[in-house]
Order: sequence, then C-alpha cells, then structure tokens
Amino acid sequence: MTLLRLSRPVHLLLAVLTYFLGASIADYLGKPFRGDSFWLGLAGILFTQLAMSLLPEVFRLDAEPLLENETRKERQTLRNNALYISIASLAANAFIAFLLYFNKSLTLLSFLYLFLSLLLLLANSLPPFRNRGFGELLLTAQLAYVYPSLAYILQSGETHRFMAITTPLACLAFSYFIVMDFPSFASDRKYDRVTFLTHLGWERVVPLHHVFVLLAYLLLAASPIFGLSITLIWPVFLTLPFALFQIFQLRNISLGAAPNWILLGATALAVFGLATYFLTLTFWLR
Repeated sequence: MTLLRLSRPVHLLLAVLTYFLGASIADYLGKPFRGDSFWLGLAGILFTQLAMSLLPEVFRLDAEPLLENETRKERQTLRNNALYISIASLAANAFIAFLLYFNKSLTLLSFLYLFLSLLLLLANSLPPFRNRGFGELLLTAQLAYVYPSLAYILQSGETHRFMAITTPLACLAFSYFIVMDFPSFASDRKYDRVTFLTHLGWERVVPLHHVFVLLAYLLLAASPIFGLSITLIWPVFLTLPFALFQIFQLRNISLGAAPNWILLGATALAVFGLATYFLTLTFWLR
C-alpha cells in the first residue's frame, strides 16, 4: 500500500489517457491498428511512469521522510523497494524495446522518442539534475508530449501536424503540477526540496499558473492553424468553466482565503484529465 501511494496511481492513469490520445489520432487519420505495437507501447509507458514516480524517492536526502511517522528502518526499506521496482521497470522497458525491434516496429523515430523518455525519467530522478526546480516541466513533457507522440508513431511510423494538440494539453498538465506543489509548500521549504513553486515563489507562480491555463484554451481556439477544425475538437471547451474555477480558487488562496487543497487539486486534475478524455473520445468516434 505504501509503495502504491508513492507510485502516484493518478499519474499512471493520466499516462494511459494521453497514450490513448495519440492512438486515437492515428485511428482518426486512417492508420491501420497495430495491436502488438500498441500494447507493447502501453506497457512501456506504464513502466516508465512507475519508475518516474519511484526513482526520485530513492535519492531523497536521508533526513527527508517518505511518509509521516516512519522509522529510519522503514524509510530504508521503502527506498530499497522503490529502487528494486524502478530497476525492474527499466529492465522491462529494455525488453519491450527489443520486442518492438524484433517485430520491426522500432523505427528510428520511435527509438528517438523512447530515448527522450528515458532522458526525461533520469533528469527527473537523479542528482544533480532532480533538485533544480524543473521536475514539473519534465513530468509535463513526459505525460503530455512524449506518451501521445510515441503512441502515434508506433501506429503510423511518422509524426503529424495534428500532434500539435499536445501543446495546449501540456499547458493544462503544467498548471496541474503547479497546483499540486502548493499543499506541500511548507514541508518542501522545511526540507529544502526545490520545486517549481519554491524555486520561483508563490507570488510569481500564481500569475504564471493563470497564464498557462488561459493559454491552453487560446491555443485550442487557434487549432485551425494546424488543420484541426473547431467543430472537431469543440467538446474540450466544456472544461473551460472548470478551468476558470481553478483560477478563481488559486487567486482567492493567494489573496488570503482559507485553502481547500482537495477541491483545488481535484479541479486541476479534472481540467487536464477531462480535456484529454474529450479529445481522445472525439478522435476515436469520428
């Protein structure tokens, strides 16, 4: 149960959702479904996301608790288990890459995206890179760009201008990760953890959060530039009221209102998750 909490199951679900988005775009464009590539790729991104969640915990400072009221022995056991699972996940990914190569599904482009995914994982996990305050950006790139792009490439062997739809999703994903930094802000400063929030300070991050949320919908409105009709992707705008509510909540908190972190986190998760779901469903059904 403890390792399950550390593995952040919500992020695993988001990884599956963004992966399905890339596959649904390939289906919309008439690419033949490649079952072996699809399922191997899905297993690969799940192993990657699992390692991306657990491996940073292995390299926390010894003074930092992984969970409240844990003993030193329990902390070491948790770190060892997280390390073993992370190594096993990376080994499984290597085997999946071999299977893709054996099935002639591992093109140069798909290999480059797998390599990029590995670099993002390591940069997010290993010192000295992990303590720079850019972990949220790395997680955003992995979830909102690499996973859907890899799904599309595994189905089609190439990329497409429609994958530009990942840019507004990345803005929403980044705003979600910013929101998730706020509840742990005090403990992050206590243990000298460097997050995007502690690095820039809440006075700068709150306006940036608002900009990224609004920018996402402006980019969606400009999607005809990339050949995506508004009549095709209009369901994603159903999430706009929730996005405005997310901005409203964080603005009130920054002005001194009592925070409701559960509601704020759920709203940010719903905005990113539902936006991705509506786009996936739209491409899949058309």
